[in-house]
Amino acid sequence: MAAPSSRVSVEGTPDKLKVAVGCGVGATIETYDFIGFGTAAALYFGSAFFPGSDPLSASLLSFATLGIGFAVRPLGGLIAGHLGDRVGRKPVLVASLLLMGVATVLIGCLPTYGQIGVWAPLLLVAVRVVQGLAFGAEWGGAILMTFEHAPWRKRGLYTGITQAGFPVGLLLANLAFLVSANLDGTWAWRVPFLLSAVLIVVGILIRLKIDESPEFEDLKQSGQRAKNPLLEVLRDDWRNVLRAFCLRITETAGYAVAVTFMLSYLKMGDGPQVSESLSLFALTTAAALGIVATVWWGKLSDTLGRRPVYLLGCAVTVAWGVPMFLLANTGTAVLVVVVFVVSYTVCQNSLAGVQGAWFSELFATKTRTAGTSMAYQISAVVSGFTPLIATALYARTGWLGPALLFSAYGLLGLLAAVVTKETWGPGQKSEVDRLSQAKEENAVV
Repeated sequence: MAAPSSRVSVEGTPDKLKVAVGCGVGATIETYDFIGFGTAAALYFGSAFFPGSDPLSASLLSFATLGIGFAVRPLGGLIAGHLGDRVGRKPVLVASLLLMGVATVLIGCLPTYGQIGVWAPLLLVAVRVVQGLAFGAEWGGAILMTFEHAPWRKRGLYTGITQAGFPVGLLLANLAFLVSANLDGTWAWRVPFLLSAVLIVVGILIRLKIDESPEFEDLKQSGQRAKNPLLEVLRDDWRNVLRAFCLRITETAGYAVAVTFMLSYLKMGDGPQVSESLSLFALTTAAALGIVATVWWGKLSDTLGRRPVYLLGCAVTVAWGVPMFLLANTGTAVLVVVVFVVSYTVCQNSLAGVQGAWFSELFATKTRTAGTSMAYQISAVVSGFTPLIATALYARTGWLGPALLFSAYGLLGLLAAVVTKETWGPGQKSEVDRLSQAKEENAVV
C-alpha cells in the first residue's frame, strides 16, 4: 500500500461526504431511469409495444428489449473506463447523467404499437440502447470518485453510501409506478419517465460542484496516466477482471431473477396471480429497507473485511432460490413482501454494498476505472438477458427452473469470492495505521 501524497490523505478529502452523497444522488437518478424501464417492461410494455401476443410471448419480447440495454452497457463501460482514466472521473459522470436523462424522457414520449405499428418497438429499442450506454458509463465514475475521496479506513462505508443511491432510485421508480398505476391508459407508464426531467436537472447541478478525484489529479500531475487503460488492464490484470466479473454476476443476475422476473411471474396466468399494486408495494418496501442495508453492509466490510461479507451474501443466495419461489407461490401478501425484502436487502445489498470498495481495491489507480467498469458492465449482459432466460426456463420446467438458476448464480459468486484476494484484511489495516501514525509524527515535527 503506497504512502499517500500531499494531495491524497489517509483520512480522505475535506469534501469526502459531499462527494459520496453527490455521486449517490447521480446514481439514484440513473437507477430511477434504468430500473424504471425494467418495471415498465414487466408490467406494461408487453401490451403497449407487442400487442396480439399471448402474455408469455409478450413478456419474452418485452424482456428481450430490456436485455438490449444491458447488452450495450459494456460498451458504455469501456468508453467511460478509457475516458475516466485518461480525461478524468468528473466529466464522465456529468456526461453519463445528461445522456441518460434525455433518453429516459424520450421513452415517456414514445408512440405505442397501436399508433405507429412496428416502428414503436424499434424506437423503444433505439432509446434503450442510449440508456444502456449511459448507465454503463455511470457506475465506475461514481464509485471511484467516492472511493478516492474517502478515508482509507471507511471506504466500504463511503462507497456504500454511493451504492445506496441505487436502492433509492429503485424506490423512487417504483413509487412513481405505484402512484401512476391509477392513471388512465399509457399515462400509467409515461408519467414516471417524464418525471425524470426534474431529477436530471437536480443531478447535473450537484455533480458540477463535485471536485475531481485527488488520486487522478496526482496521476495527471506526475505524468503517469495509462496511455491505453483498457489494453493495460487486460494485459496486466485480466485475472482480477475475470474475478470481479463472476462476483458481480451473482448480485446483478440474481436481482434479475428475484425482482425483474418475479414481478412478471407473480401475474402470469398460471402463476400465483398477485396484483400489480401488491408486487410494487413489496418491491418498494424492499427498496426502502435496502437504502440502509446497502450502507450497513459496506460498513460491515470495513470491520470484517470484504471477502467474509461477500461469502455470506453468496451463501444465502445459494440457499434462498427454492424457498423464495415456494413463499411467492402462496400469493399471501405478507410472504410476498418477505420474498422481496430478503432477496433485495440480503442477497443483493450484501454484495452491492461491498463491491464499490472491493472492486476498486483490486485495481491500480491508473487503470482503476477501466478495470472496474469492464468487469461490472460486461457482467450486466448476463443479467440483462436473465429475465428472458428465466421466462424460457419457466415455460419448460415451471418455477423450479428460475429458482435453480438463482441459486446457480449464487454458487458462481461463492466460488469467485474464495479465489479473490482479501484487500482489507489485518495486514492492510495495520499498514494504514502505520501510515497515519507516520503522518501525525511528521506533522508534530
